[in-house]
Amino acid sequence: MSNDELKRAVAEKAVNEYIKNGMIVGLGTGSTAYYAIKRLGERVKEEGLDITCTATSVRSEELAKEFGLVVLDVDDVTHIDVTIDGADEVDPNMQLIKGLGGALLREKIVAAASQSEVIIVDESKLVEVLGTKCPLPVEVLRFGHKKTKYALKLQGCDAKLRMGADGEPFVTDNGNYIYDCEFESIQNPFFLESRINVIPGTVDNGLFLNTATTVLVSHKDGTITKMGQ
Repeated sequence: MSNDELKRAVAEKAVNEYIKNGMIVGLGTGSTAYYAIKRLGERVKEEGLDITCTATSVRSEELAKEFGLVVLDVDDVTHIDVTIDGADEVDPNMQLIKGLGGALLREKIVAAASQSEVIIVDESKLVEVLGTKCPLPVEVLRFGHKKTKYALKLQGCDAKLRMGADGEPFVTDNGNYIYDCEFESIQNPFFLESRINVIPGTVDNGLFLNTATTVLVSHKDGTITKMGQ
């Protein structure tokens, strides 16, 4: 199976099994979440489901509306039954790194408000130790961001300002910058999370710890395995 086929298969399984009529659904961001949003739109159209959504990014909101979904601001929903989202790394304890898509802050806010967080990934995202395949994204204020970078580097990483396709610094939906922090590995993610989040100028980081209730993993042999509930 190709990478796109792996992403589509696991996204469709999540939407088919975890979304029920009448739910308020959080929509993730990224290439795998795209297929979940698309499938949800198909189910609403085909089955006449009464579904309300809230999105983790401007792009996901736009996609959802294109697929005929009703999208409200996160502050305009009473609760979120389930959020379906991707991840950049998943360790054996279902701890995550997210944020390569640039939406980590909104993803974390929506995840925290969700009764259930279903993470959908292909097998390439599985790691034994976080930080070994991808950098840790950290969203920072633009004001004084070079000072924030210096403090991030003191945590033992190589912090690189994320750049956009136009050659200018990437700007999040919240108007902030992102530093991608490359560690050899993250042996104590809970400690690192607290160290990073007390740095002045840091908004939040891409460690999603004790967040996922379920992780669905698609494999090249066509199977999909489940971690958690």
